[in-house]
Formats: sequence, C-alpha cells, structure tokens
Amino acid sequence: MDSQNIMFIVLAVVITLSSVLTVVTRSIMRAATYLFFTLLGTAGLYFLMGYTFLGAVQVMVYAGGIIVLYVFAILLTRGTKDSLSENTKSKIILSAVLSLVGFGLAAYLIFIQQFKAEVLAAPNESVLTMQQIGTNMLSTDQGGYLLPFEAVSVLLLACIVAGLMIARKR
Repeated sequence: MDSQNIMFIVLAVVITLSSVLTVVTRSIMRAATYLFFTLLGTAGLYFLMGYTFLGAVQVMVYAGGIIVLYVFAILLTRGTKDSLSENTKSKIILSAVLSLVGFGLAAYLIFIQQFKAEVLAAPNESVLTMQQIGTNMLSTDQGGYLLPFEAVSVLLLACIVAGLMIARKR
C-alpha cells in the first residue's frame, strides 16, 4: 500500500466521520466546525488527485463560507438555550426506514456497476493556464461564466439581506 492510498483512506475516514457528526450533533457551532472539516477533507482529495487550483478554491471559498455560517449561527440563535425538537418513536422509526432504503439503493447501484480496476493518473495542470481560466470566468461569450457568477452573487446578497432581516425581527 503506497502513500497515496493511505492518504486517501485517512481523508475518507475524516470526511465520513465529520459528515456524520455534522448531522447528528445538537450544537450549531459544532455542526459548522464538523462541516468545515468535511469540506477541508474534500479539498484534500482534490489536492491528492492533482487538482491544486480546485483544492485551493475549495479551501478559500468554503473557509469564508464557514466563517459567515459562524456569524449567522451566533446572530440568529440564542446560544445553548435553543433546543431541537424532541425525537419521538415515529420520527426515529421513519428516519431508520428511510436510511435503510437509501443505503439499500446505494448498495444496489454500486453492485450493478461494472467497475474497471485501472489506475488514474494525475491530470496535467498545464492544460489550462490561469489566464484562460480568468478569461472564461469573466467572458460573456460561448462557454463564459459571467452570467452564472453574477446570478450567484445576487443570490448570496439576497441570503445575507434575508438573514439580517430575520435577526432584526428578534
């Protein structure tokens, strides 16, 4: 077993545990921290595959996103006084059944696939230059991403304004 396989296993365990802890924890601050580790592990997978630019963007964008999540978690909650709804037996049984159905569907889809055991090589990073990426990001031509980029920025602005309006009502 080489170092890449060991690193993949470590990252997979970190991502899996952090994902589960994000969902099952009762504290919103801990959930945000576990989410940060999940996203950091995903960036580690990008780095492991050789996508250094995508890994760096993952870290920069989602680290900022988690900081904003911390701010909203502090602003919109009253801290530890907020509690989640009680888990009734019907909720537990329904969630267990849905989890088993989802697991069964995922296992079925995995087992019907014909996986080929081939080694994936790291991509050649000289395929796209930073200038080409920047030109595509700010282009309005065919294949340009300026309109979706601006649409996402308007959506994020609307989310921030809505969050501030909710916090202001309290």
